[in-house]
Amino acid sequence: MSLAIVHSRAQVGLDAPAVTIEVHFSGGLPALSIVGLPEKAVSESRERVRSALLNAGFEFPRSRITINMAPADLPKEGGRYDLAIAVGILAASDQIPVTALQGLELIGELALSGQLRPVRGVLPSALACRTQGRALLVAQDNRQEAALARGLTVFAADNLLDVARHLVGEQTLPVERGTGVDLDSPPLAPDLSDVKGQFQAKRALEIAAAGCHNLLMSGVPGSGKSMLAQRLPGILPPLTEQQLLEVAAVHSVAGLIESDQLPRGRPWRSPHHSASAAALVGGGSQPRPGEVSLAHHGLLFLDELPEFNRQVLEVLREPIETGHIMIARAARRTEFPARFQLVAAMNPCPCGYAGAPGNRCRCSADQVQRYQNRISGPLLDRIDLQLVVPAPSREDLLLDCAAGETSAQVRVRVVEAHQRQLARQGQANGTLDGRTLEHHCQLSEADQHMLLDAIERLKLSARAWHRILRVARTIADLAGCERVEQMHLLEALSYRSA
Repeated sequence: MSLAIVHSRAQVGLDAPAVTIEVHFSGGLPALSIVGLPEKAVSESRERVRSALLNAGFEFPRSRITINMAPADLPKEGGRYDLAIAVGILAASDQIPVTALQGLELIGELALSGQLRPVRGVLPSALACRTQGRALLVAQDNRQEAALARGLTVFAADNLLDVARHLVGEQTLPVERGTGVDLDSPPLAPDLSDVKGQFQAKRALEIAAAGCHNLLMSGVPGSGKSMLAQRLPGILPPLTEQQLLEVAAVHSVAGLIESDQLPRGRPWRSPHHSASAAALVGGGSQPRPGEVSLAHHGLLFLDELPEFNRQVLEVLREPIETGHIMIARAARRTEFPARFQLVAAMNPCPCGYAGAPGNRCRCSADQVQRYQNRISGPLLDRIDLQLVVPAPSREDLLLDCAAGETSAQVRVRVVEAHQRQLARQGQANGTLDGRTLEHHCQLSEADQHMLLDAIERLKLSARAWHRILRVARTIADLAGCERVEQMHLLEALSYRSA
């Protein structure tokens, strides 16, 4: 037979559109041409495939070979099509039966020796393959990643020869059914009991974890801001299977999944303050996810917040509100999810000691103002909880760590409050839109006037109104209250007056 059709998958953001690889032999001088918008790495696959076939002991046809990758208007990139091209050539030259390719998709890069190498972005392809009801054949190092797609039939091979033996029926590859993700792993994070004192800050952490609220901590050096932030992952509620698959898919596309290190919980990203805007939100000629997407359903910790370039920080405003980021280039537009929880820490002034006891600060009022103005008002307006973390007192330093609440104890309350939110509205309080928030956070007339007066005195925006209501709703959930009462509103307001 001179025509063979093989199924594979492209990678466009988190999508994995189907690619049909058609291999045709015709008369003429021996040549191999690839059409269908292949980029450089795909065009170079002709040499990898030729050497892999010969070194695996197969005959490379001395014919004119045309390989069409459909759809023709979808750019193809990377070495992920090598295996499908090689198998298509074998099928078109009758070295393996064409019928063996039915109901099967192939993804993998070939070494010159015929060995199969892993590629990034296998999980989105596995999920799309499962939807189509096909089996997936990948490199051995991609096996565990593909198995995250529950119910998918996965074949994994070490080399091209094993693939061919499987297709002709000589030696069947082991079958693995996708088992899904592991939801039972406890979070790996330092314990909250290590922090001595700082009871208000610990309370703010609990509220932030329960309602998925953004948090900003300001304080002198050594007050424990970074220490507190590092313990937040240990009290966060667990991810659902769908959320963990989304996290794994982003890391797969970014090439950050190792064969023996699959995602087990909420991600934690802490970029340096020298990071560029493209590093934070993603970019490149072939768009890759940035830190905000790698922190999807997890935490983005920005230490020394004013040290970041102001223009870099401004790019966070849109994903904080929408939960996704659109990267637009001349040739394409790629969307990545970015539903992250922002946790930031900063000093009050350049030297760090403004407001500290002992008059240690040497900064002028203008220097302090310029330093704090590096963070724009619109960005601050999107941070629900803002508090000052004081330096620990002498009495706090003498406290016994064993006497404080552990992360496990706090996490029990956080999970209970989170479950109340899911049962009531199907999402965390920090992500509620205006109409849903007003429905689930109805205030008495007296409380409405009190809150309006407070917003007027503090000169807060209309956005702050909704964010205070979200925080108050979370505080009420932690207390087990059905309605938001005045004491919940007052506590929420205390985190906006820092």
